[in-house]
Amino acid sequence: MPPTPPPPPPSRGERRPSDREILLAAADGEPFRATLERFPGLTRDAVVESLRRVAEKLPVPPPASAPARAEPSPGLARLRIHSDGAARGNPGPAGAGAVLSTPDGAIVARLGRYLGERTNNVAEYEGLLLGLREARRLGAQEISVFADSELLVRQILGVYRVRHPGLKPLFDEALRLLHGFRHYEVKHVRREYNADADEMSNRAIDERMAD
Repeated sequence: MPPTPPPPPPSRGERRPSDREILLAAADGEPFRATLERFPGLTRDAVVESLRRVAEKLPVPPPASAPARAEPSPGLARLRIHSDGAARGNPGPAGAGAVLSTPDGAIVARLGRYLGERTNNVAEYEGLLLGLREARRLGAQEISVFADSELLVRQILGVYRVRHPGLKPLFDEALRLLHGFRHYEVKHVRREYNADADEMSNRAIDERMAD
């Protein structure tokens, strides 16, 4: 059997992902069918937990590795992000949702992503990351984030420490993305003021949405 060729080098201007980011991406998205067939009795959750334990020991990319600021699209330099996550069970089938709008209320993106089996807190963070990545893609320079998870908001603001090892990589990634904006604010809102994002997170479960 011929050896597997090495992956192509990153194209010019594209940041090569760190080992930590690669492991976390694999944990989030890979089915691990070959690994599970090789080790009868092993579950996907056990594989994911192993990858996350290894990733947790690796260094977090410094803030300097944050994406370069893109030139904002006309009218999109400032955006509002409503983010949410839903899990039917804890853990259970989960989805992330985010809705981006301009300061005058014009919606520019509705996003949903099915996460598989996750806890509610993980889903909340994934919803935040979904919105932050889209805001970066759209070239926003200033953002206001609104979420109905008091835990997430207080952790992002430094009021609460992040103690759960499964949330720490998501927290680190959220801060890295936030620090890439010229200005940001993160606010807690009541659930009724976050209905659009909640709808997207539940649609992501129902429709098995991929972002």
